[in-house]
Amino acid sequence: MNSEDVFSKPIRAGKRTYFFDVKSTKGNDYYLTITESKKKVEDDGSFSFDKHKIFLYKEDFEKFTEGLSEVIEYVKAHCDVQETKHDEFSNVNFEEL
Repeated sequence: MNSEDVFSKPIRAGKRTYFFDVKSTKGNDYYLTITESKKKVEDDGSFSFDKHKIFLYKEDFEKFTEGLSEVIEYVKAHCDVQETKHDEFSNVNFEEL
């Protein structure tokens, strides 16, 4: 698939950068790529970037947005950083994912 960059929004968040890139197809149809990029320091002191990308097509935007919003609201309501309650998710270290 040949694609053309239409719009890009980088978001720096700690050790990670997220890229939200709007691309167009030959038929001038738009889709979104979401890329997570994390700097990785090698044993020899050099560095590289680990990148993970998902493609999100416009017909899925609404369901994706609804699902993401629901999960974010759940985390905000149930996973307060100051909370000491331990449940099945409390031992997840997102830096290792």
